[in-house]
Amino acid sequence: MNKNNRFYKKLTALVATGLLTAAVSGTAFASDTVQLDLHDSVQMALENNRTIRQALTDVDTAKWTLSKARRTMGPTLSWATTAYRIGGDTYEKQMIDGGQFGNTLQVGMPLYNGSVKGQIKQARYGLNAQDLALEETKQAIRLQATSDYYNILQCRNLIDVEQESVNTLQEHLDNVNAQYRVGTVAKSDVLASQVQLANAQQALVTAQNNYDIAVSTLNNVIGLPTDTVLDIRDQLKYTKYDLTQDDCTNYALDNRADGAAARYAVKAAEASVETAKAGYQPTVNAIATKAIAGDKEFNKDHTETWTAGLNASWNVFDNGLTQASVNSANMALAKAQEAAAQTDDQIRLDVRTAYLGLQAAEKNIQTTSVAVTRAEEDYKIAQVRYSAGVGTNLDVMDANEKLTTARTNYYTALYNYNTSKASLDKAMGIPVDLDVVKYTEAEQAGDTAPKARDAAKLRDDAIFEMEQLQKLEKANAAAEAATVQETQAVQKSADAVGTATAENPSAATVTSEAVASDMAN
Repeated sequence: MNKNNRFYKKLTALVATGLLTAAVSGTAFASDTVQLDLHDSVQMALENNRTIRQALTDVDTAKWTLSKARRTMGPTLSWATTAYRIGGDTYEKQMIDGGQFGNTLQVGMPLYNGSVKGQIKQARYGLNAQDLALEETKQAIRLQATSDYYNILQCRNLIDVEQESVNTLQEHLDNVNAQYRVGTVAKSDVLASQVQLANAQQALVTAQNNYDIAVSTLNNVIGLPTDTVLDIRDQLKYTKYDLTQDDCTNYALDNRADGAAARYAVKAAEASVETAKAGYQPTVNAIATKAIAGDKEFNKDHTETWTAGLNASWNVFDNGLTQASVNSANMALAKAQEAAAQTDDQIRLDVRTAYLGLQAAEKNIQTTSVAVTRAEEDYKIAQVRYSAGVGTNLDVMDANEKLTTARTNYYTALYNYNTSKASLDKAMGIPVDLDVVKYTEAEQAGDTAPKARDAAKLRDDAIFEMEQLQKLEKANAAAEAATVQETQAVQKSADAVGTATAENPSAATVTSEAVASDMAN
């Protein structure tokens, strides 16, 4: 097994070296062409999109905010030193050295602080909200990548439609020219057909440009250079959707990440009220102090004192400052509650909008499919009638325009159906990396945010923090550097073999056998 691994490792390096050599020598390879499907596009977007990376930094910021709040309740150690020089007539007459030095070491430990307790709760719920905001961002990027992917398929279909229109109009123009040459049709038919063909060619150019823009847009979302050529072989399809609108709405209210984040914002606002009310309560700290003082900084003849005990403070009257803070926090809580209710209303609207769009597109697929069939038949009849001399040129061009419109409407209905389904998935909160229900249940059971993530994550390699992503990128960079070094070493070995073969052709067989033997070992 180890021999096989070494063989494939060396073989891969040799192949890579060959590709690099060919690129240097000017051999043309389609290195800027990437073959993708929908799944690959979504995964690349989730891995490379900068909006997600920004959301990861928000999670880390919330994590350190919670750490800061928690550490406020931990022990503290402080050291202070003083050095004074005292002068004056009394000291000079008595020949007394006026130097005074002191060192004070103090250990403190908060025992009760209602304000800090409330701040810890706020920070904890803030981290929960950022975890869910990250999941919401991932779902939004998935929708964006999916929509952009479908847009490429739609633009490609429209290119086919316009190309077919150009082809049919060119055939018709050839027919008109043939009849004009024998004198059976007027010059106006030729001119009108040429104008119609020119318009169709212009529409084709526009469709091709729209396709290029769609490809660049998807490249930007998934993290590829915008001029990368994409090889996409999928087709827009119709797959029946069986869920009812009520099923979708109920699922969304339970699983939408932004809905859960809004509920955590309410909890954070409630904790803010607790923080404000802490102004009515005392604070209690344990303190231990040791002080050393003397007239010399390093003299053994000094005095030492120590104290240990409790320090309690209570702001009995603050001129209504605490009550004002409580009132302000209560208004912020009311606002958060209204925002959460508004989020639920928006969830219902999002689901209904996407679901109705899905239904409308489904109906349009059926009607436009029939329209395409009838338009094709109508165009054939118009062509036959014109060739027989009983129809007009205008009939043919009008039939072609209707056929182009019918085909465009059909592909547009397919596109709208697929994008509406993707929008409905987003509106329902179909997860990417985090099961919102399981996360919420784990948090309510007392789990910290990292433990709740572990309980709710859907992929073992899911990324939830920027620090986690940075470590992964460093490891990948190190592995890539090692691969490059190995490839360069194999390149040098291959160059040496080439030089030896050029100088002594008879040594080629021996060298090849030596390489094969080395690879087998």
